[in-house]
Amino acid sequence: MYLAANGRPDAPPAPQGVRRRVPAAVLALGAVSLVTDVSSEMVTAVLPLYLVLDLGLSPLQFGFLDGMFNGATALVRLLGGRLADRGGRHKRVAGAGYLLSALSRLGLLLAGGATAGIAAALAADRLGKGVRTAPRDALISLSGPPESLGRSFGVHRAMDTTGALLGPLAAFAVLWATADAYDAVFAVSFCVGLLGVLLLVVYVPSAPGATGRAATPTPVPAPGPAFAALRDPAFRRVLYAAALLGATTIGDAFVYLLLLRALDMPPVLFTLLPLGAAAVYLLLAVPLGRIADRTGRRTAFLCGHLALLGAYAVLLAPVSWPSLVGVLALLGVFYAATDGVLMALAAPVLPAHGRAGGLALLQTGQALARLLGAAGFGAAWTLWGPRPALAVAALALAGALAAAWHVLPALTAPAAPARKPAPAPPTESS
Repeated sequence: MYLAANGRPDAPPAPQGVRRRVPAAVLALGAVSLVTDVSSEMVTAVLPLYLVLDLGLSPLQFGFLDGMFNGATALVRLLGGRLADRGGRHKRVAGAGYLLSALSRLGLLLAGGATAGIAAALAADRLGKGVRTAPRDALISLSGPPESLGRSFGVHRAMDTTGALLGPLAAFAVLWATADAYDAVFAVSFCVGLLGVLLLVVYVPSAPGATGRAATPTPVPAPGPAFAALRDPAFRRVLYAAALLGATTIGDAFVYLLLLRALDMPPVLFTLLPLGAAAVYLLLAVPLGRIADRTGRRTAFLCGHLALLGAYAVLLAPVSWPSLVGVLALLGVFYAATDGVLMALAAPVLPAHGRAGGLALLQTGQALARLLGAAGFGAAWTLWGPRPALAVAALALAGALAAAWHVLPALTAPAAPARKPAPAPPTESS
């Protein structure tokens, strides 16, 4: 098990009086993610409107589709992580995923109004995301010192969220200018996605920094990096907690649909709802990443889910326009405290040569859990109505938080049974 110097993967030692700059590779990957998120969020912003209001899908059908596109890519995530770890081909595998997602926009254009064609195109987009996410996060974790991973992931997620903030705005502008022409949204999204691929090819270095490479020079034995990670008890605890909490989240689209119904908002304003959460995420991603580095990533991760529970509680109360602000703010806090922090929590317990595979396994477990959560909430909404379904989801999340609190403390205990003094500790430059 590869741990930080003090044996605590959730809170590595702070830098000794040196303010480190964010590695250039992290900034380049952030730029790629920014542009790609503009492309993907243009589609995501109009998708619930298109499927539920335009094509007439039921909440149950939408729940299965929404969860499927996040969970059905499990094997592809694992394959992408394993391919990236073989020979350190992180950039090439990530690039293939970005390209597949960009090309999926053409599928949306060709599908017209056919539900099967739209589902196939969206599945291709999710496959691309599944392929690229673990290699990209492995590149980030290998490009800087372990003690500042929270900050590195925070910077990347802040740039990524800038794209998520601009994407719905772009979709809203295109719909406004073209009188609700969804094909125009898909065409612009395709062009922007190709720009992201070009940025990756030109500006992202093929080899990550040397920080993590020296930790474990030996290759991972069969059955491969992703499955070897399960042998580590610290990684298993992170995986269990992430999956448990993921199974009790209902999905952003359902939160926005609940707000839309409760406030009787015009459907065109639906595309603007993610902007509030994205703005809060953008503002807090870097500060919360740095706080997680200093005070413990486990605490930040759990507090983020506590903020999500607060958002559910606000939705269960009588909803007003101030409630809208509160829900979006709490949703932004949730993502700022959990998204990059989870990767920073797990990365130090994984060896460098198996980093992408281990992160892919973690992302797969979380995605499958969210599939169950989205499908379950959609079924509960269809059977009982929105408020009873949300009440059950809130109780389930509270129980999952209590369980995760007991699962994760072992990570914070000193786990250095026999620390070998490294004869030549790797120098960390950024």
